[in-house]
Amino acid sequence: MARTIHDAAQAGHTDEVIRYIAQGSRLNEQDALGRTALMAAVHGNKIDTARMLVDAGADINLQDARLDNTLLYASAEGMYDMVELAITAGANTRLTNRFGGTALIPAADRGHVNIVELLLTRSDVDVNHINNLGWTALLEAVILGDGGVRHQEIVALLLRYGADPKIADRDGITPLAHARKLQYTEMERLLTQV
Repeated sequence: MARTIHDAAQAGHTDEVIRYIAQGSRLNEQDALGRTALMAAVHGNKIDTARMLVDAGADINLQDARLDNTLLYASAEGMYDMVELAITAGANTRLTNRFGGTALIPAADRGHVNIVELLLTRSDVDVNHINNLGWTALLEAVILGDGGVRHQEIVALLLRYGADPKIADRDGITPLAHARKLQYTEMERLLTQV
């Protein structure tokens, strides 16, 4: 048997997690890193264990010491099923990570097209949220993206779902100006069609 409910959850040992709960382990107890058993299951990418914990009443919105929770971490890491679970469970899309960004921003800059689409179509995430760097998801997709097909698709999705291409960074540079500077011609085309 795993040492703690967190170890069992991260390993995906759902039966052990259930035994720990039956023996009195608190569902939302946080370990030294501030992780709940649910967050441990998310880190282990154990969807069945995570689903059981959510069904048992685990708090989907609790954030760990790094300000991650199920939605924020899974969106950044490209874990589609976990993001879908979090949205279905009513995750708060206004909570932000340690950079002041919503789940949409790291999903956009890391090229997770399917997660960006899921967030835009199935949640109330703010497409124009500005993080601590002064960047929106659109700015991050251009600046931190590679200009390739995935990031082009993300720019198109963000624009389709209301991203404001006029929101500039702290230096007053718009997504279009960044795309031109980086010679991302397809992004430039998308941004001039708005």
